[in-house]
Amino acid sequence: MNKEKKSRIIMLLIDVLITAVLLVFDQFTKHLAVVHLKGQAPYVLIDGVLELQYLENRGSAFGMLQNQKVFILFVGIVFLAVLLFFLLKLPEQKKFRIVHILLAVIIAGGIGNMIDRFRLDYVVDFISFVLINYPIFNVADIYVVVATIGLFILFLFVYKEKDLEFLNFKQNRYREMK
Repeated sequence: MNKEKKSRIIMLLIDVLITAVLLVFDQFTKHLAVVHLKGQAPYVLIDGVLELQYLENRGSAFGMLQNQKVFILFVGIVFLAVLLFFLLKLPEQKKFRIVHILLAVIIAGGIGNMIDRFRLDYVVDFISFVLINYPIFNVADIYVVVATIGLFILFLFVYKEKDLEFLNFKQNRYREMK
């Protein structure tokens, strides 16, 4: 096995490990929410700012698409497939390691919420940012939002067009034909 292939396998194993650890933590926090918050009054962490409040979200982000489980799962599976595709296409250069990590974080969040949908028919939400009346969310949602913002910043301000040539399918096909 050559050095490049070995490096690629190690990076993908690290991606799997990151995803697994974050997924376990997400599921653990949701379990705690069910055990300690379900049927209880909100638990105030910072008065007027942050509370823990149990909610069964049968929709998608911000409660949209209520009771559309099959559609939400279908879109989630397609989205995860696209993320995995890009994860596998990422160059092995050191400058893309952070992208590997961020994609693994997003995948962990997506899988965490999909597990809830498959298992419970809803997603357990429990973090309530009451200061701005923000929709109740969970740890998996934090993974997705923070990592997506990180990717957005990287692709907007750090990587140059040349760095992203691996995303150009036409150019890749042309190279393969040579």
